[in-house]
Amino acid sequence: MTNRLPLPDASAMTDAQRAAADALTAGPRKGVYGPFLPLLRSPVLLERVASVGEYLRFDSVLDARIRELVICAASRHVSNQFEWHMHAPLALKAGIQVGVIEALRVGARPQGLAHDEQAALDLAQELMHTHGVSNPTWQAALAAFGEQGVVELTTLIGYFVMVSWLMNAAHTPAGAQGAPL
Repeated sequence: MTNRLPLPDASAMTDAQRAAADALTAGPRKGVYGPFLPLLRSPVLLERVASVGEYLRFDSVLDARIRELVICAASRHVSNQFEWHMHAPLALKAGIQVGVIEALRVGARPQGLAHDEQAALDLAQELMHTHGVSNPTWQAALAAFGEQGVVELTTLIGYFVMVSWLMNAAHTPAGAQGAPL
């Protein structure tokens, strides 16, 4: 598949695109890649989406281990190779067991999860498969993460499904990296 929306040549960018790209490069992401390649076509949307993603990835009340586990589950659910290849190693680094990542990769139910990992994965998978969450799943997540944590967990799932869908539609390849401008 051909990347439908690759990084535009710097000389073809508008001032707004260049400013958005410069802000990404100066921030914690350190470059323009993944979902930000197609989002660059809408600089204001890119800035807003990037801001939400930055909070969810770097400042959320959720532990990095939980965030990375759920990002892997979301990227696998929508078959997005970019997010999977980026976040599976980060999940391992954050403390998720290799067997858990492998189970997600092959579409199996991971075994031996810590209580909070199980609560997060149950909420994520139920939400993605049924478009809602049952009371027992909600209560388990609430007990593990509190109200703010459940709100952030649910938003994290939606965010990564959204950017994965964008990349799937744009045919953004797994290794899609843009050069710093």
